[in-house]
Amino acid sequence: LLKKLAAAQQIGLDTETTSLDPMRAQLVGISMAFAAGDAVYIPINHTFAEQQLSWETLSGSLKPYLESKELRKIGQNLKYDQHVFANHSIQLQGIAGDAMLASYVLESHLGHGLDELAQRWLGLETITYESLCGKGAKQISFADVAVEQATEYACQDADFALRIEAHLKAQMSGEQRKMYEEMELPVAQVLFHMERNGVLIDRAELAQQSAELGAELLKLEQQAYDLAGQPFNLNSPKQLQEILFTKLGIPTKGLKKTSTGGISTNEAVLEQLAMDYPLPKIILQNRSLAKLKSTYTDKLPEMINPTTQRVHTNYAQAVAITGRLASNNPNLQNIPIRTSEGRRVRRAFIAPENSVILSADYSQIELRIMAHLSGDATLIEAFKNGEDVHRRTAAEVFGMQPENITPEQRRY
Repeated sequence: LLKKLAAAQQIGLDTETTSLDPMRAQLVGISMAFAAGDAVYIPINHTFAEQQLSWETLSGSLKPYLESKELRKIGQNLKYDQHVFANHSIQLQGIAGDAMLASYVLESHLGHGLDELAQRWLGLETITYESLCGKGAKQISFADVAVEQATEYACQDADFALRIEAHLKAQMSGEQRKMYEEMELPVAQVLFHMERNGVLIDRAELAQQSAELGAELLKLEQQAYDLAGQPFNLNSPKQLQEILFTKLGIPTKGLKKTSTGGISTNEAVLEQLAMDYPLPKIILQNRSLAKLKSTYTDKLPEMINPTTQRVHTNYAQAVAITGRLASNNPNLQNIPIRTSEGRRVRRAFIAPENSVILSADYSQIELRIMAHLSGDATLIEAFKNGEDVHRRTAAEVFGMQPENITPEQRRY
């Protein structure tokens, strides 16, 4: 293997691990492909294996090749593998291609999973992860998969990623190739470092907010009970239907119905009713604060990594056709801003000592691009004059002067 690595200019690379969480994942094995149909699997940490190499034995020999900028690495979502190697003190370098990102550039509207890409571009069926490890509660760790089965699966991943990336790159136009090599691949490296750094969270601030939200929720519940004339479960659609439409006699004409024929109590219906009745307004306030509490003030502290003491999100760049990033586990791109309680959550994101957090944003970037591409004279003139197009649009919608538009109306 070391002789092949020494002679190679490029390899397909994949890792098998203990977790989907890249910051916690530990190596189970490494697969490398040197050409179509020529791949190897190195078992490292399988539970049941007669023969395997420990990482301590292996790392010294592999480290120079994994950290070599000259040896080109091709894979599938290599940002994940970068984290895995970083967990083992290896700074993966020489990343030259990623089948997932190549697919995203070429066909952004389709799926970019390796199984789907193998079928679409190679006409080959893959061994799926579920076929080895199962699904749901009965799913086993990859470490518990027999080495023989793991070898075929892992070699396939490295081999197919190498083949697919080359095939996709050959289909690209000059402009697409430039986008792939000069934008998507470098951006993946920026995202890796952003994810690795994580964000610092003020536990005490969130704990205080959580306690205050809990107290406010109790008040809202009592107000709801008083308006209904009895205690009830605010989260039960059935009980809410009975209280609103049977006990309180709120008219149901024109209201949306559920699939079973009952009157819906979803957010849109409650907002409609809240214009005329106090209880639906209380229910909406309760739901909003309960979501803040469960999603942010309670959940974020649980997601702090015990080693780094930071929260580490995953930034997915091969999702939206528009090129926008997605953030998950947790979603740090959707921290509330529309309510005062929601905006308070942002206080919990803090800078380390002697540092600051700098917030920078493009000014109406989508509209500027639209003005450029469409050549719309009115839009272009508005930007030249320094107008806030969002504010002007809101003024037309609400029938007000632009200077009287509130921040909430501008975001509407």
